[in-house]
Amino acid sequence: MKLKVINIDGKKVNDVEISDNIFSLTPNKYMIQSLIDWQLNHFKPRTAKTKQRGEIKGSTAKIYAQKGTGGARHSSRKAPIFVGGGVAHGPKGRVYKVKKINKKVRKLGLFHLLSQKNKMNELFVVEDFKNEIKKTKLFYEFLNKYKLKDSLIISDKNSKLKISKSARNIPNIKIVEQEGANAYDILKYKNVIFTTSSIKSFQDRLSK
Repeated sequence: MKLKVINIDGKKVNDVEISDNIFSLTPNKYMIQSLIDWQLNHFKPRTAKTKQRGEIKGSTAKIYAQKGTGGARHSSRKAPIFVGGGVAHGPKGRVYKVKKINKKVRKLGLFHLLSQKNKMNELFVVEDFKNEIKKTKLFYEFLNKYKLKDSLIISDKNSKLKISKSARNIPNIKIVEQEGANAYDILKYKNVIFTTSSIKSFQDRLSK
């Protein structure tokens, strides 16, 4: 299928051909949710780690007799109730990261998410930026004209250098290169904007 290409100068530009296998799938909400959950899970470092009673070094001998002391029964000083003992129900580090998704499913989930954006008319392609946009006002007017204020811009490297300064002070705008496109950012922002070069590179990379 073809997608209309917009231009910052308002001039007519030829449409770009996009792959039906990436942008025209029937969105699977379960697959998208699984991918987002996996990515959010890996945002958390999960580095805190406490020792359980079985990981504490020391004697395993019973600390005093079972009976005749008048006190409660205890078997080890490694119990959580003693100072220097293990921690009950404490964080266990990276053991929490048990959810895994293979690469093919991650790729397919990204396709379903982009297809959802295309279905809702929230997918756009802009012509590569040939000249540097030095003023934030000019870039803001371009976004306002096409109602693209809340957008993720998936750009090629050259275009990113030309718009990064003018876009960095505009709220709800993020620029990434096509290699860095991810499900969380695509879902977070209302609109997804590719440049003509980045969408071609993106399709070539993920069609292999």
